[in-house]
Amino acid sequence: MQRANEDKVVIVEVGPRDGLQNEAAIVATEVKVELVKRLAKAGLHHIEATAFVSPKWVPQMADSTDVMMACARASELENVTLSALTPNIKGFEAARAAGAREVAVFASASETFSHRNINCSIDESFARFRQVFEAARLAGLPVRGYVSCAIACPYEGAIDPRAVARVTRLLLENGAREVSLGDTIGVGTPARVKRMIEAVAAEAPLSALAGHFHDTYGMGIANIQAALDAGIRVFDSSVGGLGGCPYAAGAAGNVATEEVVYLLQDLGLCRDIDLEQLAETALWIADVTGRAELSRVTKALTGKLRR
Repeated sequence: MQRANEDKVVIVEVGPRDGLQNEAAIVATEVKVELVKRLAKAGLHHIEATAFVSPKWVPQMADSTDVMMACARASELENVTLSALTPNIKGFEAARAAGAREVAVFASASETFSHRNINCSIDESFARFRQVFEAARLAGLPVRGYVSCAIACPYEGAIDPRAVARVTRLLLENGAREVSLGDTIGVGTPARVKRMIEAVAAEAPLSALAGHFHDTYGMGIANIQAALDAGIRVFDSSVGGLGGCPYAAGAAGNVATEEVVYLLQDLGLCRDIDLEQLAETALWIADVTGRAELSRVTKALTGKLRR
């Protein structure tokens, strides 16, 4: 994946994975593949398509192999970085065999969240990840790292930015090409985001960092602006604001991709994404999943799109 520069921001679309995994009703495989295709047609070039996790814990991702194989075979997606979450070596091998072009591992800055989410401590999680990093190196696949609870934890409350910096450094030292800093429960504010990024940047280059903001308190776009001002140039987002957090009651989805694009286009940092086509995709997936909520940008464009 090409890194962003000062004149451009890269958007990593996580709706097909981080967004859909929290939908209660199972979404058909062909719908997931169509979603990836529509997102690519709108101009998104880095899409997290699925997760190779236990269907016992995440039933929505039970068709991960079928989704990834269909996407990898699609001619219109040949220039798209198709990534998949792979928490262990078994998931990695399945993702590689299915045609994933990048894999991701998911660490936490909170010990309690790590135990509740993946049943091990932070240090124990890295013992698992090292197998993935080594296998990915041998296979020539890039690895992206996530740090959850980068602002706060649903169990521990506020997280010390130094803890976020430590986990970020460990991911980079193990071979991650990039680390996405996640406000998992969406409680961040610009001031808290700025403090966190400053702490992480003391131990990791800004060019290797990305922002991942949920919108529970409506601060997602404000936090992206704060991260932009701090030097971040890669952001995760989810079409239509799909998503949530099963470990955090009331947590909203990721900041909506169309809202991020609206901001960035005004700043001249995101010229290659079709905002109207993106909003049309948001409307389509909302209809398919029965979601009543739309992002403010999609609502604003709805009349124009449906005329």
